[in-house]
Amino acid sequence: MAKPGHKAVASNRRARHDYEILETIEAGIALLGPEVKSLRAGRASLREAFAQIERGELFLRQMHISPYEPATRENPEPTRDRKLLVHRREIVKLAKRVNERGLTLIPLSLYFKDGRAKVELAVCRGKRSYDKRETIRRREQERDAQRVLRGRGGARRD
Repeated sequence: MAKPGHKAVASNRRARHDYEILETIEAGIALLGPEVKSLRAGRASLREAFAQIERGELFLRQMHISPYEPATRENPEPTRDRKLLVHRREIVKLAKRVNERGLTLIPLSLYFKDGRAKVELAVCRGKRSYDKRETIRRREQERDAQRVLRGRGGARRD
């Protein structure tokens, strides 16, 4: 359920399947005018996106924001690098975590909070295929248990 003052734009549902989420953080995004208009129209994708720390600054790479059609000249490249606005101490903390073996920064969702574009970043560790199967198995067991508790159960036929 959306929080008051939040307007969801895009989410990376695949990230929760492919990665084990260890910690989340909210960051602002430095955008150009046509990009904001395009986001308000819901024309963004986080599918290939990731965040990276470079020279003490945090950047969001490979996030696709479709060009805003009425803005003909000022449309930037759809997958350009975008600076994320985070306090310096948080960047230092994230840099320490990311330098650990196998951790990465993945955007989970993109939304407007009180009129400002925000991205929810997660410090993640990639899941192995057997971890993914275990997660799916656990989710199905929980669903079956809920079904039985609601009285709509019955044995599943496999």
